[in-house]
Amino acid sequence: MDVLFEYLIPFLVVLTVLVFVHEWGHYIIARWNGVRIEVFSIGFGPEIFGWTNKAGTRWKFSAVPLGGYVKMFGDANAASQPDSDSAQQMSADERAVAFPHKRLGQRAAIVAAGPIANFLFAIVTLAGLFMISGQPYTAPVVDQVREQSAAAAAGLQPGDRIVKLDGTSIERFEELQRIVRLSPGETMSLVVKRGGERVQLTATPERTTVTDSVGNEHTIGLLGVTSKGMEYKRFGPVQAVIQAGEETYALTTGTLQAVGQIIAGNRSTDELGGPIRIAQLSGQVADTGLTNVVWFMAVLSINLGLINLFPVPMLDGGHLMFYAIEAVRGRPLGERAQEYGFRIGLALVLSLMLFVTWNDLVQLQVFSYF
Repeated sequence: MDVLFEYLIPFLVVLTVLVFVHEWGHYIIARWNGVRIEVFSIGFGPEIFGWTNKAGTRWKFSAVPLGGYVKMFGDANAASQPDSDSAQQMSADERAVAFPHKRLGQRAAIVAAGPIANFLFAIVTLAGLFMISGQPYTAPVVDQVREQSAAAAAGLQPGDRIVKLDGTSIERFEELQRIVRLSPGETMSLVVKRGGERVQLTATPERTTVTDSVGNEHTIGLLGVTSKGMEYKRFGPVQAVIQAGEETYALTTGTLQAVGQIIAGNRSTDELGGPIRIAQLSGQVADTGLTNVVWFMAVLSINLGLINLFPVPMLDGGHLMFYAIEAVRGRPLGERAQEYGFRIGLALVLSLMLFVTWNDLVQLQVFSYF
Protein backbone atom coordinates (compact mmCIF):
# COMPACT_ATOMS: atom_id res chain seq x y z
CA MET A 1 0.00 0.00 0.00
CA ASP A 2 2.90 2.36 0.78
CA VAL A 3 4.39 1.67 -2.66
CA LEU A 4 1.01 2.45 -4.22
CA PHE A 5 0.85 5.92 -2.71
CA GLU A 6 4.57 6.65 -2.91
CA TYR A 7 5.25 5.68 -6.53
CA LEU A 8 2.26 4.41 -8.52
CA ILE A 9 -0.26 7.19 -7.94
CA PRO A 10 2.20 10.09 -8.63
CA PHE A 11 3.41 8.21 -11.73
CA LEU A 12 -0.13 7.70 -13.06
CA VAL A 13 -1.08 11.33 -12.40
CA VAL A 14 2.01 12.64 -14.21
CA LEU A 15 1.66 10.21 -17.11
CA THR A 16 -2.09 10.83 -17.51
CA VAL A 17 -1.58 14.59 -17.75
CA LEU A 18 1.21 14.29 -20.33
CA VAL A 19 -0.63 11.71 -22.44
CA PHE A 20 -3.79 13.83 -22.37
CA VAL A 21 -1.82 16.89 -23.52
CA HIS A 22 -0.22 14.93 -26.37
CA GLU A 23 -3.45 13.34 -27.59
CA TRP A 24 -5.37 16.60 -27.13
CA GLY A 25 -2.96 18.18 -29.62
CA HIS A 26 -3.88 15.54 -32.22
CA TYR A 27 -7.57 15.80 -31.33
CA ILE A 28 -8.02 19.56 -31.50
CA ILE A 29 -6.17 20.01 -34.82
CA ALA A 30 -8.03 17.05 -36.31
CA ARG A 31 -11.34 18.60 -35.27
CA TRP A 32 -10.30 21.97 -36.72
CA ASN A 33 -9.63 20.20 -40.01
CA GLY A 34 -13.02 18.49 -40.04
CA VAL A 35 -11.91 14.98 -39.08
CA ARG A 36 -14.38 12.82 -37.14
CA ILE A 37 -12.82 11.40 -33.96
CA GLU A 38 -14.08 7.96 -33.01
CA VAL A 39 -12.07 7.31 -29.82
CA PHE A 40 -10.00 9.39 -27.41
CA SER A 41 -8.37 6.93 -25.01
CA ILE A 42 -6.07 7.35 -22.04
CA GLY A 43 -4.39 3.96 -21.87
CA PHE A 44 -4.68 0.85 -24.01
CA GLY A 45 -6.65 -2.37 -23.82
CA PRO A 46 -10.12 -2.94 -22.36
CA GLU A 47 -12.14 0.11 -21.36
CA ILE A 48 -12.54 0.75 -17.62
CA PHE A 49 -15.02 3.58 -17.99
CA GLY A 50 -15.93 6.24 -20.51
CA TRP A 51 -18.63 8.31 -22.19
CA THR A 52 -19.67 9.38 -25.67
CA ASN A 53 -20.10 13.07 -26.47
CA LYS A 54 -22.51 14.71 -28.91
CA ALA A 55 -19.95 14.53 -31.74
CA GLY A 56 -19.86 10.73 -31.41
CA THR A 57 -16.38 10.55 -29.85
CA ARG A 58 -15.90 7.86 -27.21
CA TRP A 59 -13.79 9.30 -24.37
CA LYS A 60 -12.44 6.52 -22.19
CA PHE A 61 -9.87 5.33 -19.68
CA SER A 62 -8.41 1.93 -20.52
CA ALA A 63 -6.81 -0.83 -18.46
CA VAL A 64 -3.13 -0.36 -19.43
CA PRO A 65 -2.23 3.23 -18.47
CA LEU A 66 1.05 3.44 -20.42
CA GLY A 67 0.08 5.86 -23.16
CA GLY A 68 -3.03 6.66 -25.12
CA TYR A 69 -4.38 7.29 -28.59
CA VAL A 70 -6.85 9.16 -30.75
CA LYS A 71 -8.56 6.98 -33.36
CA MET A 72 -9.80 8.99 -36.32
CA PHE A 73 -12.46 8.01 -38.80
CA GLY A 74 -10.95 6.11 -41.72
CA ASP A 75 -8.05 4.65 -39.72
CA ALA A 76 -7.72 0.89 -39.42
CA ASN A 77 -6.33 1.12 -35.88
CA ALA A 78 -4.93 3.42 -33.18
CA ALA A 79 -1.64 3.72 -35.11
CA SER A 80 -3.46 5.69 -37.86
CA GLN A 81 -2.90 3.13 -40.57
CA PRO A 82 -5.38 3.74 -43.41
CA ASP A 83 -8.28 1.33 -43.59
CA SER A 84 -8.07 0.51 -47.28
CA ASP A 85 -11.07 -1.84 -47.21
CA SER A 86 -13.55 0.67 -45.79
CA ALA A 87 -12.11 3.50 -47.91
CA GLN A 88 -13.52 1.90 -51.06
CA GLN A 89 -17.01 1.78 -49.52
CA MET A 90 -17.11 5.36 -48.16
CA SER A 91 -19.68 7.86 -49.33
CA ALA A 92 -18.68 11.39 -50.27
CA ASP A 93 -19.82 12.68 -46.86
CA GLU A 94 -17.74 10.03 -45.07
CA ARG A 95 -14.63 10.82 -47.11
CA ALA A 96 -15.05 14.47 -46.13
CA VAL A 97 -14.53 13.58 -42.43
CA ALA A 98 -12.01 10.74 -42.89
CA PHE A 99 -8.42 11.38 -41.87
CA PRO A 100 -6.78 9.51 -44.83
CA HIS A 101 -8.74 11.66 -47.31
CA LYS A 102 -7.50 14.98 -45.93
CA ARG A 103 -4.86 16.96 -47.80
CA LEU A 104 -1.24 16.08 -47.13
CA GLY A 105 -0.63 19.33 -45.25
CA GLN A 106 -3.67 18.74 -43.03
CA ARG A 107 -2.58 15.19 -42.17
CA ALA A 108 0.95 16.37 -41.37
CA ALA A 109 -0.38 19.16 -39.14
CA ILE A 110 -2.63 16.73 -37.24
CA VAL A 111 0.22 14.29 -36.65
CA ALA A 112 2.73 16.99 -35.67
CA ALA A 113 0.23 18.59 -33.26
CA GLY A 114 0.79 15.93 -30.57
CA PRO A 115 4.52 16.56 -30.04
CA ILE A 116 4.01 20.31 -30.51
CA ALA A 117 1.39 20.24 -27.74
CA ASN A 118 3.98 18.64 -25.43
CA PHE A 119 6.52 21.38 -26.16
CA LEU A 120 3.90 24.11 -25.71
CA PHE A 121 2.81 22.51 -22.43
CA ALA A 122 6.42 22.62 -21.21
CA ILE A 123 6.79 26.27 -22.18
CA VAL A 124 3.50 27.29 -20.53
CA THR A 125 4.29 25.27 -17.40
CA LEU A 126 7.81 26.65 -17.04
CA ALA A 127 6.59 30.19 -17.75
CA GLY A 128 4.06 29.80 -14.92
CA LEU A 129 6.81 28.62 -12.59
CA PHE A 130 9.08 31.52 -13.56
CA MET A 131 6.28 34.00 -12.84
CA ILE A 132 5.18 32.44 -9.54
CA SER A 133 8.28 30.83 -8.00
CA GLY A 134 11.01 32.25 -10.18
CA GLN A 135 13.79 30.74 -12.29
CA PRO A 136 16.87 29.36 -10.48
CA TYR A 137 19.67 31.83 -11.08
CA THR A 138 23.31 31.79 -10.04
CA ALA A 139 25.76 34.23 -11.59
CA PRO A 140 28.46 32.37 -13.62
CA VAL A 141 31.21 33.70 -11.34
CA VAL A 142 33.81 31.26 -9.98
CA ASP A 143 33.85 31.21 -6.19
CA GLN A 144 36.22 28.29 -5.58
CA VAL A 145 38.48 26.16 -7.78
CA ARG A 146 39.14 22.62 -6.59
CA GLU A 147 42.81 21.63 -6.53
CA GLN A 148 44.00 19.24 -9.24
CA SER A 149 40.73 19.70 -11.14
CA ALA A 150 40.07 20.41 -14.80
CA ALA A 151 39.40 24.03 -13.89
CA ALA A 152 42.71 24.34 -12.05
CA ALA A 153 44.55 22.81 -15.02
CA ALA A 154 42.83 25.29 -17.34
CA GLY A 155 43.89 28.26 -15.21
CA LEU A 156 40.50 29.34 -13.90
CA GLN A 157 40.69 31.57 -10.84
CA PRO A 158 38.22 32.69 -8.14
CA GLY A 159 36.42 35.80 -9.33
CA ASP A 160 36.48 34.81 -13.00
CA ARG A 161 33.15 35.39 -14.74
CA ILE A 162 32.56 32.78 -17.44
CA VAL A 163 30.91 34.52 -20.40
CA LYS A 164 31.26 31.90 -23.14
CA LEU A 165 31.70 28.14 -23.29
CA ASP A 166 32.41 26.56 -26.68
CA GLY A 167 30.90 29.61 -28.39
CA THR A 168 27.71 29.55 -26.29
CA SER A 169 26.98 32.66 -24.23
CA ILE A 170 26.63 31.88 -20.52
CA GLU A 171 24.18 33.92 -18.46
CA ARG A 172 23.71 31.55 -15.50
CA PHE A 173 25.94 29.07 -13.69
CA GLU A 174 23.19 26.48 -14.28
CA GLU A 175 23.76 26.78 -18.05
CA LEU A 176 27.47 26.14 -17.54
CA GLN A 177 26.70 23.05 -15.46
CA ARG A 178 24.28 21.66 -18.05
CA ILE A 179 26.80 21.91 -20.91
CA VAL A 180 29.75 20.60 -18.90
CA ARG A 181 27.82 17.62 -17.55
CA LEU A 182 27.10 16.49 -21.12
CA SER A 183 30.74 16.89 -22.23
CA PRO A 184 32.92 14.53 -20.16
CA GLY A 185 36.44 14.29 -21.56
CA GLU A 186 35.79 16.81 -24.35
CA THR A 187 38.16 19.76 -24.75
CA MET A 188 36.21 23.01 -24.52
CA SER A 189 37.07 26.67 -25.03
CA LEU A 190 36.16 29.23 -22.40
CA VAL A 191 36.06 33.01 -22.40
CA VAL A 192 36.25 34.58 -18.94
CA LYS A 193 36.20 38.14 -17.69
CA ARG A 194 39.10 38.77 -15.35
CA GLY A 195 39.92 42.25 -14.05
CA GLY A 196 38.04 43.96 -16.86
CA GLU A 197 39.74 41.91 -19.58
CA ARG A 198 38.62 38.86 -21.56
CA VAL A 199 40.83 35.81 -21.23
CA GLN A 200 40.71 32.74 -23.50
CA LEU A 201 41.13 29.38 -21.76
CA THR A 202 40.83 25.69 -22.66
CA ALA A 203 39.47 23.04 -20.29
CA THR A 204 38.66 19.33 -20.46
CA PRO A 205 35.90 18.34 -18.00
CA GLU A 206 36.77 15.29 -15.93
CA ARG A 207 34.85 12.12 -16.70
CA THR A 208 33.11 11.36 -13.40
CA THR A 209 30.60 8.69 -12.38
CA VAL A 210 27.89 9.85 -10.01
CA THR A 211 24.94 8.05 -8.39
CA ASP A 212 21.54 9.72 -8.37
CA SER A 213 18.89 9.59 -5.66
CA VAL A 214 17.44 6.28 -6.90
CA GLY A 215 20.81 4.52 -7.20
CA ASN A 216 21.37 4.96 -10.96
CA GLU A 217 24.93 5.68 -12.10
CA HIS A 218 25.61 8.41 -14.68
CA THR A 219 28.83 9.51 -16.36
CA ILE A 220 29.09 13.30 -16.38
CA GLY A 221 31.68 16.00 -16.91
CA LEU A 222 33.01 18.14 -14.04
CA LEU A 223 35.16 21.26 -14.16
CA GLY A 224 35.77 21.47 -10.42
CA VAL A 225 34.44 24.98 -9.77
CA THR A 226 31.71 26.24 -7.49
CA SER A 227 29.63 29.37 -7.42
CA LYS A 228 27.36 30.78 -4.73
CA GLY A 229 24.40 32.98 -4.12
CA MET A 230 21.64 31.10 -5.96
CA GLU A 231 18.50 33.18 -6.30
CA TYR A 232 15.06 32.72 -7.87
CA LYS A 233 14.32 35.43 -10.42
CA ARG A 234 10.69 36.18 -11.10
CA PHE A 235 9.66 37.46 -14.50
CA GLY A 236 6.66 39.18 -16.03
CA PRO A 237 4.46 37.22 -18.45
CA VAL A 238 6.33 38.08 -21.66
CA GLN A 239 9.83 37.58 -20.28
CA ALA A 240 8.72 34.41 -18.49
CA VAL A 241 7.56 32.92 -21.80
CA ILE A 242 10.87 33.91 -23.44
CA GLN A 243 12.89 32.34 -20.63
CA ALA A 244 10.69 29.23 -20.71
CA GLY A 245 11.23 28.93 -24.45
CA GLU A 246 14.99 29.19 -23.99
CA GLU A 247 14.90 26.60 -21.19
CA THR A 248 12.83 24.24 -23.34
CA TYR A 249 15.28 24.66 -26.22
CA ALA A 250 18.25 23.98 -23.93
CA LEU A 251 16.61 20.85 -22.46
CA THR A 252 15.75 19.61 -25.98
CA THR A 253 19.25 20.09 -27.37
CA GLY A 254 20.75 18.57 -24.24
CA THR A 255 18.58 15.48 -24.62
CA LEU A 256 19.50 15.15 -28.30
CA GLN A 257 23.18 15.50 -27.42
CA ALA A 258 22.89 12.77 -24.80
CA VAL A 259 21.09 10.47 -27.28
CA GLY A 260 23.81 11.17 -29.84
CA GLN A 261 26.48 10.23 -27.29
CA ILE A 262 24.67 6.96 -26.53
CA ILE A 263 24.46 6.14 -30.26
CA ALA A 264 28.14 7.01 -30.71
CA GLY A 265 29.07 4.80 -27.73
CA ASN A 266 30.40 7.69 -25.61
CA ARG A 267 27.64 7.28 -23.01
CA SER A 268 26.35 4.09 -21.44
CA THR A 269 22.93 2.72 -22.40
CA ASP A 270 22.50 1.90 -18.70
CA GLU A 271 21.34 5.50 -18.29
CA LEU A 272 18.22 4.81 -20.34
CA GLY A 273 15.21 4.36 -18.08
CA GLY A 274 11.67 3.15 -18.56
CA PRO A 275 8.33 3.35 -16.78
CA ILE A 276 9.65 1.83 -13.54
CA ARG A 277 12.37 4.45 -13.21
CA ILE A 278 9.92 7.22 -14.11
CA ALA A 279 7.58 5.92 -11.41
CA GLN A 280 10.45 6.01 -8.89
CA LEU A 281 11.33 9.58 -9.82
CA SER A 282 7.66 10.63 -9.80
CA GLY A 283 7.29 9.38 -6.24
CA GLN A 284 10.48 11.04 -5.06
CA VAL A 285 9.70 14.35 -6.75
CA ALA A 286 6.17 14.31 -5.30
CA ASP A 287 7.73 14.27 -1.83
CA THR A 288 9.71 17.45 -2.53
CA GLY A 289 6.81 19.76 -3.30
CA LEU A 290 4.51 20.94 -6.07
CA THR A 291 7.11 23.17 -7.74
CA ASN A 292 9.46 20.25 -8.40
CA VAL A 293 6.57 18.09 -9.61
CA VAL A 294 5.59 20.73 -12.16
CA TRP A 295 9.23 21.09 -13.28
CA PHE A 296 9.51 17.30 -13.61
CA MET A 297 6.35 17.19 -15.71
CA ALA A 298 7.71 19.90 -18.01
CA VAL A 299 10.94 17.95 -18.56
CA LEU A 300 9.05 14.70 -19.21
CA SER A 301 6.71 16.52 -21.61
CA ILE A 302 9.71 17.73 -23.62
CA ASN A 303 11.11 14.20 -23.74
CA LEU A 304 7.74 12.76 -24.78
CA GLY A 305 7.38 15.28 -27.58
CA LEU A 306 10.96 14.73 -28.74
CA ILE A 307 10.77 10.93 -28.73
CA ASN A 308 7.56 11.03 -30.74
CA LEU A 309 9.31 13.06 -33.44
CA PHE A 310 11.92 10.37 -34.05
CA PRO A 311 11.46 9.00 -37.61
CA VAL A 312 10.28 5.58 -36.48
CA PRO A 313 7.05 4.13 -37.94
CA MET A 314 4.38 3.79 -35.22
CA LEU A 315 5.57 7.12 -33.78
CA ASP A 316 4.42 10.52 -35.01
CA GLY A 317 7.83 11.11 -36.56
CA GLY A 318 7.41 7.95 -38.63
CA HIS A 319 4.11 9.22 -40.03
CA LEU A 320 5.74 12.56 -40.83
CA MET A 321 8.56 10.69 -42.59
CA PHE A 322 6.00 8.87 -44.75
CA TYR A 323 4.29 12.18 -45.53
CA ALA A 324 7.64 13.73 -46.52
CA ILE A 325 8.21 10.81 -48.91
CA GLU A 326 4.68 11.30 -50.26
CA ALA A 327 5.38 14.99 -50.84
CA VAL A 328 8.56 14.16 -52.81
CA ARG A 329 7.03 11.28 -54.81
CA GLY A 330 3.69 12.97 -55.41
CA ARG A 331 1.88 9.87 -54.14
CA PRO A 332 1.88 7.78 -50.95
CA LEU A 333 4.08 4.75 -50.45
CA GLY A 334 2.43 1.47 -51.38
CA GLU A 335 0.34 -0.32 -48.76
CA ARG A 336 2.84 -3.16 -48.49
CA ALA A 337 5.77 -0.78 -47.91
CA GLN A 338 3.80 1.07 -45.22
CA GLU A 339 2.76 -2.21 -43.60
CA TYR A 340 6.36 -3.40 -43.41
CA GLY A 341 7.37 0.00 -42.06
CA PHE A 342 4.79 -0.17 -39.27
CA ARG A 343 5.86 -3.72 -38.38
CA ILE A 344 9.51 -2.64 -38.16
CA GLY A 345 8.50 0.39 -36.12
CA LEU A 346 6.44 -1.73 -33.75
CA ALA A 347 9.37 -4.11 -33.30
CA LEU A 348 11.74 -1.20 -32.56
CA VAL A 349 9.36 0.41 -30.05
CA LEU A 350 8.69 -2.88 -28.25
CA SER A 351 12.42 -3.70 -28.21
CA LEU A 352 13.21 -0.31 -26.70
CA MET A 353 10.48 -0.75 -24.07
CA LEU A 354 11.83 -4.19 -23.15
CA PHE A 355 15.38 -2.85 -22.99
CA VAL A 356 14.63 0.12 -20.73
CA THR A 357 12.43 -2.05 -18.50
CA TRP A 358 15.30 -4.53 -18.22
CA ASN A 359 17.57 -1.62 -17.27
CA ASP A 360 15.09 -0.58 -14.59
CA LEU A 361 14.94 -4.09 -13.14
CA VAL A 362 18.74 -4.41 -13.14
CA GLN A 363 19.07 -1.05 -11.38
CA LEU A 364 16.58 -2.24 -8.77
CA GLN A 365 18.66 -5.43 -8.38
CA VAL A 366 15.53 -7.52 -8.89
CA PHE A 367 17.49 -10.41 -10.36
CA SER A 368 19.73 -10.68 -7.27
CA TYR A 369 16.78 -12.36 -5.51
CA PHE A 370 16.80 -15.30 -7.93
